This record gives sequence, C-alpha cells and structure tokens, in this order.
Amino acid sequence: MSNQGMYTGALKTLPRSDAPTPSASVPAAARYFRVPRALQSAARSFVENGAVAGRSLRQAASVVFVRDGANGLEVLLTYRTGASPLGVVTFPGGLITPADAEPVPWVGPSPAQWQAVLQTEDAETAHAAVAGAIREAFEETGILLAGSDSMSVTEHSDGLEQMDAREMIAAGDKTMAEYLGKRGLKLRTDLLRPLARWQSPDFRHQRCDIHYFACAVPVGQKFCLLASKGSWGEWLNVRELLATSGQTWLGDRIGADTTRSLPLEELLTPGVFCILESLARSSNAVAFLAQKHKVEIKKAEVVQVDGEYMLAFTSPTSPGIWEKCSSQLYRSNNT
Repeated sequence: MSNQGMYTGALKTLPRSDAPTPSASVPAAARYFRVPRALQSAARSFVENGAVAGRSLRQAASVVFVRDGANGLEVLLTYRTGASPLGVVTFPGGLITPADAEPVPWVGPSPAQWQAVLQTEDAETAHAAVAGAIREAFEETGILLAGSDSMSVTEHSDGLEQMDAREMIAAGDKTMAEYLGKRGLKLRTDLLRPLARWQSPDFRHQRCDIHYFACAVPVGQKFCLLASKGSWGEWLNVRELLATSGQTWLGDRIGADTTRSLPLEELLTPGVFCILESLARSSNAVAFLAQKHKVEIKKAEVVQVDGEYMLAFTSPTSPGIWEKCSSQLYRSNNT
C-alpha cells in the first residue's frame, strides 16, 4: 500500500434539505455514509414501515490496538463473518457477557471512575465493558492486558495451552476470572484509553452499544488469531488504508466471499471509520494515546439521499468531559 496517496477525507456533507429522514435527530450539517448493499433492504423497510419492536441494544466492547510502523501509525483490524453490528472489518471485540460483570482481580481505575468517563448507567455496566474489552481482545488476538501488579504485564505465549484456554473462554467453558486466578494475574485496566461509544442504527436487526478503547500492545506480546474463529487479521497503515476509500483493495486482500469486490465503506461501520480518521490525524501511537477524548454516545440515522439509503451522523468531538475526568481516572495507576 505504500503507493497509495495521503488520506484527504472521504465522506460527503450535504445540506439538510437534501436529506429527508424519518428521524428529527439528524443534525443540520451531517456526514453521510452509504448503507452497505447487504443492508439496503432492511434500511428501506425501516424507512417505509417505521421502527420494529424487539431491536434492543446489546452491550459490546472493542479494543483499538495501535503501534508505530515504518511508514506511520498502524492499527490492528480483523475480519468478522456474518452480519456483525461491529462491522465486517473492525477492531478486536465482541459482545459483553454476564460473566464480565463478575468480580475479577483488577488494577487501575475503579468501576465508578470508569462509569463517569464511559457515561454508563451504573458502575456494574462500566465494569463489564472494561472487563469484556480485555477478555474479547485476549480471545480474538491472544494479547493479554494483565499482570501480577500495576508495574508488570504478562509475557506473550503462543503455546497450545494458551490457545486452548482462549477457546474455552470463548466457548463459555471457562471464565476470565478463573484463567487469571490460576496464574496470579490481574486485569491491567489502566492500560486502556476510552475512545467512544457507538450505537447501531435503529434499522439493524442486531443492535449493539459498542464501547471503544485504545491501547498499545504490551512489549513482548504479539497477536495470534483464535484458531476456531479467526480467518484474517492484519496491522495496516491507517492513512494508506483510508486513501483506498471507494476502492476494493481491502476486501480483495481479505479474499472472503463477503468482502471481495466491495469498497472500503461497505466493510466498515461509521464508528470504525471515524476512529480511523482520528488515528490518521495523529503523528504516532504515543501522540494518539495521549489525547484526551470525550466519550460521546453516537448513533447514525438512516436517511434517503437521491433515492439511496445512507447513514447520517456527526463525528465525535474532542476534548470534553474526558479532560475533567482524566486526572481522577488515572490517579489510581500507581496505587
């Protein structure tokens, strides 16, 4: 991808008058993201018939792993089969489970402190989001944000024992708390940086409230896809990737039936696209992780533009409430 041009922006902004919508919550000046072809019929049905009962939100969490590559900032992306609300191509993550709310050895900000930043209903939900993010990252990539104390991080293991443990956790046959307890480890929640919350559009049959976090891969660790579920994962240069907007480079590179010949925008959700844009504005991983992000709850609204169904939204802004909470949130790092 080194021959790709610099990313200069891909999504269009249209006047409000050109974007009739069933929802009054679409802002006067919005960005528009094309609804993937596979979801066009669902979007059309929603616009024509209105909301459908039973499409409640499920909690999910995702970790944006970043690193500095030879040509700039890189991010770890993975491919998801099926119609996942997280997107066809996205960051490691998945649904939060009831076990994520259970007590677990913990280093870093308290659930109450996380609640203030993540804007969750209660501390238990914040606890589950943070624990679920670390568990999902471990299951999917083998990267484990845990250590024996606040000054240590476990080393990478690519042996069959760890892969078996990841498979058991993914299947629900073992909990993360059991895995950590047996090894004398604690979750290093202080390594996570909160980024955003994106909720699936109302027309989706499966909807999620996705908590996004950012993190650098601990020294000595590397990613290894889960044997039973992983089919593609790769570190990609963020600016070079966004420069392929409108092209099929990434879908063809993955090579799956659900990605081949599809443009970049059909593989990503608006939330993932906005996070990638935020990454592209940073010079390196340290600079991105040092930013103070306001965690806003964002949701794209389905609209019709020139006969085509699109998703209207505004990008998250920064800074904000995160500035007020950051000193309190990370004061517990060394305690």
